[in-house]
Amino acid sequence: MEDRLRGAGREVRVFSRSGGEGRVRGDLATGEGQETAVQGVEAILHCASSSASTRQLDVEGTERLLGAGVSHVLFISIVGVDRNPYFPYYRMKLETERIVERSEVPWTILKATQFHGLVLRLIQRLDRLPVVMPVPRGFLLQPIDAGEVADRTAKLAAPAGRVPDVGGPEVRTFADLARSYFQAAGRRKRVVEEPVPGKIARAVRDGAQTAPNHRYGEIRWEEFLDRALHQEGDYEGRSFRR
Repeated sequence: MEDRLRGAGREVRVFSRSGGEGRVRGDLATGEGQETAVQGVEAILHCASSSASTRQLDVEGTERLLGAGVSHVLFISIVGVDRNPYFPYYRMKLETERIVERSEVPWTILKATQFHGLVLRLIQRLDRLPVVMPVPRGFLLQPIDAGEVADRTAKLAAPAGRVPDVGGPEVRTFADLARSYFQAAGRRKRVVEEPVPGKIARAVRDGAQTAPNHRYGEIRWEEFLDRALHQEGDYEGRSFRR
């Protein structure tokens, strides 16, 4: 993301828990370092999130950012949080969206489907048994390349309200994505779909986390896997390689 913004001629300052050149060390969940980070800044690209501390970081942290006196806040959210508010993390993301929308600060909200790297991490977490891997039955996903989302984000210079969602080029079941992973990795493993009860699972099966009418991305899952598993270089998901 930093490279895309700088490539678009923007001056970038990163506010994160890790320091380094061009970065301000701090914690959005507590507000530590925020005053230094936003000093002299005109616009904030807000993509910080935590599934463990969502209330403190996403909700309360966003409220603090909106009081920082900037002229534009661009918030990156998730496709379908309004259609699947039963999942607590999604419910908090939806609350954060509404906080942004009610703000007096000019804003933009961009929603994206699942990054390739996240799907890879989920598959690898389920890859526990030697011969078979159970996965949720009928879960529909639309993975997108993180770089393509970054490219779209870099074009949103002015406040635009709620902009069209972005999704990957294909809507596929989680089982299908897992089978392609094992094929790309040269491993033989049986992927078995198991029923998952509840409102959260039903919403995912119904396509709540997909945007079939907004196929912005062009990089397919198999292309990502080829880069992630077999090629050297800087690619999304590299830290998830096993």
